[in-house]
Amino acid sequence: MIDLRSDTVTRPTSAMRAAMMAAEVGDDVFGEDPTVNALEERIARLFGHEAGMFCPSGTMANQIAVNIHTRPGDEVICDEGAHIYRYEGGGTMVNSGCSVKFVPSDRGRFTAERVQEAINDDQQWLTRTRLVNFENTCNRGGGAVWDIAEVDRIKAICKTNGLALHMDGARIFNAMAATGESPADWGARCDTISICLSKGLGAPVGSVLIGSKELMRQARRVRKRLGGGMRQAGLLAAACHYALDHHVDRLKDDHRRAALLEAKLLTLPYVSSVMPVRTNIVIFTLANKQAAEPFLAKLNHRGVRAVAFGPSMVRMVLHLDVDDKDISHVITQLTDLQ
Repeated sequence: MIDLRSDTVTRPTSAMRAAMMAAEVGDDVFGEDPTVNALEERIARLFGHEAGMFCPSGTMANQIAVNIHTRPGDEVICDEGAHIYRYEGGGTMVNSGCSVKFVPSDRGRFTAERVQEAINDDQQWLTRTRLVNFENTCNRGGGAVWDIAEVDRIKAICKTNGLALHMDGARIFNAMAATGESPADWGARCDTISICLSKGLGAPVGSVLIGSKELMRQARRVRKRLGGGMRQAGLLAAACHYALDHHVDRLKDDHRRAALLEAKLLTLPYVSSVMPVRTNIVIFTLANKQAAEPFLAKLNHRGVRAVAFGPSMVRMVLHLDVDDKDISHVITQLTDLQ
């Protein structure tokens, strides 16, 4: 079975498992796990921030970021497809008591002008706009990558209006593989960033939230309250170190294979459209309003797994467990479905 449902389905390689078993560990709640400490310092330094905090999931990292930037009754600006809104169980509202305001976007990417329009006036009967959140790459946008110049303009508006800027960098390494920008380029533009190691980089668990020392001090209190304080977490952090050492450069292979899928899908009569592919996510719409689920069942019977992303939409995601031979097989099965 070739599993293209998500890049979260990756399994640790044998070398990664060996690194995990060899990890030096301690109690992380006491700040005594050297492997976790080294990972937090490494990611923070890489992106040019003062400090980092290891979390068991990207959802927790994002939710902590929302919490430390806001107070109950505040409002968060994001697009309708944002992970913090759509895929985090209502956490923005439940954990932080914040509402969200959607801005129109192009496959998840919005403009500075839209942010400016969305900021509420300082009136007692209006929610206080406090945080802008953007996702890079944009999952529901087919892995679309943000224009860093547009983020500069958004950052300027945030600074003028006293807003914080958070990047959900779940696939930021995919974005950088596509554009050639550096971690420091992105770090300089955001107050906080959540960085996932368990998607394209292939670690089994883990995200790191980065920001200033004071923000991370507050973040640790929130993490503990949410149950995210781990003990000998160095086993997990060691996998993240291994991923950073060995799995970053190979992301371009995932992008190349995604482009091969895109090219084939564009030729198939049962596909009406494909979102432009830039990274490792391929989203396509079936023609004639064909339902996604029966199509996926047929594909599954042929040894390929994918997910529905709408009534007639399908998502496929490339990752390190899928090689060129696998993609050739997928293309063959897609062709035979005609």
